[in-house]
Amino acid sequence: MVKQATKNEIQEIKKLLLEHYAGAITELEYTNVYELLVAVMLSAQCTDKRVNIITPKLFEIYPTPAKLARANLADLKSIINSCSFFNNKAKNLITMAQKVMSDFDGEIPLNQDDLMSLDGVGQKSANVVLIEYTGANLMAVDTHVFRVSHRLGLSRDKTAIATELTLSKKLKSDLHTLHQAMVLFGRYTCKAKNPQCGECFLASYCKSREVFKA
Repeated sequence: MVKQATKNEIQEIKKLLLEHYAGAITELEYTNVYELLVAVMLSAQCTDKRVNIITPKLFEIYPTPAKLARANLADLKSIINSCSFFNNKAKNLITMAQKVMSDFDGEIPLNQDDLMSLDGVGQKSANVVLIEYTGANLMAVDTHVFRVSHRLGLSRDKTAIATELTLSKKLKSDLHTLHQAMVLFGRYTCKAKNPQCGECFLASYCKSREVFKA
């Protein structure tokens, strides 16, 4: 079993992440909260790079929730068909927009419960929107954050939701920056395959480094 980080190690890891990723923001491209929500919904099990290729045309044709709510399903699928699970995502995008129009006067809600009431928006997606758009002190756990937190001994939880709770308790503050820091760290340094251990600024705190040396 991977050793857990001590309180002192947690504080050092937090400090180094904040230093290396000061002011970190999402790599998803958007200009308003509606575009952010759509991009986040598309990004589930899909790369930000791919989403950023898809969204310019999508936002040109459907620039508002009102336009998206009236979208033809087949037309929307054809726009996002290079995205993973595009069939379900297209359905969810339209029903999300319809509920935004019917229940929220066409405005994207900015609290967790209301966001999660929208089709295709789970806790992670809701938190990402709030983190990125409002700077909320929340943690969101994707595959990168889950992997990094386990390799560093910050969590041994088996689910993303449990990991989110553990990280929130241990890290406490600056969670909006730490979330994105851990995403970027996991995406470019602490990769799932072939992690860049030789250039890792957190190598001395890694609880899995002996595995990678083997």
